[in-house]
Amino acid sequence: MSVRVIQSLQIQPDIADAIYTLPDPDGSFAPAQQHLFRRLGVKRKALVLAFPPKAAGTFLRAALIKAVDGQLVRIVHAQAGRDATPYLPTLLRYYDGGVSDKTLVTHVHMLALPANLHLLSAFGIKPVIMIRSIPDMLASYWDMLETDDNALHDGLNCHIPWNFRALTRNAKADFIIDILAPWYVNFYAGWIGYARMAPETVLMIDYRAMQQNSVAVVGDVLKHVGLPRDTEACEAAVAYAWRLRDSLRYNKGESGRGANYFRSAHLNRLSRMVGHYPVLADWHQRLLELHKATA
Repeated sequence: MSVRVIQSLQIQPDIADAIYTLPDPDGSFAPAQQHLFRRLGVKRKALVLAFPPKAAGTFLRAALIKAVDGQLVRIVHAQAGRDATPYLPTLLRYYDGGVSDKTLVTHVHMLALPANLHLLSAFGIKPVIMIRSIPDMLASYWDMLETDDNALHDGLNCHIPWNFRALTRNAKADFIIDILAPWYVNFYAGWIGYARMAPETVLMIDYRAMQQNSVAVVGDVLKHVGLPRDTEACEAAVAYAWRLRDSLRYNKGESGRGANYFRSAHLNRLSRMVGHYPVLADWHQRLLELHKATA
């Protein structure tokens, strides 16, 4: 980066240097970088929803943006593939006062891999995670593949077969379970494990709780990231997002849908995947839940 470009963007030399300094292979930063990032991190708040697809992240982020008068910001290099890795230059610019004058709000399908966690921790970002039945999310993802042409090109750290819609129903279920489901299991193994180690850093919210009381969930998220709002503001934010729900890919949002999409053999394979991770032992039933939640 030339001096002229740095000056035109008003980027401080230490920040420009940090952009071009590679972290260690595991994603951890040298002490000088760590000090710089932590110093920048106290300047501003950021709201990061690290949700799996089809967990009402788009709906919730709309409510949160309204509540804090925030700005939706893409913090990843590219959306293609949907498996997000935060882009350091964007975060550096934001915390140094750029990108937007408003609070950064983002919604990313991000695994709790070491490099991602090191980057979030460096800035003091406190991510929010949604817990929802994996069969229900897979059913909703399946619906999206059937109706949204763009979804066929996105994938989830994978390619969607060009003939997906022409497959038999059982073949579609096989693909969803064999190719997409492992990402979801890995997602929860990573985040639940991290939340166990850093319970004050990660907020885990339950999809059923959001269905029953979205206002309270919005309030909990805002308190977690240090941007508390009163009940009236949270109610107004949820009402705003609800009016936009048709444009936010907020499908039926029903619990228990997975039972109508997958056979016992599919669900047994999914159960076996979850069983590979001891950290998910206490969450096995919730993550594979098929019955409809009661109010």
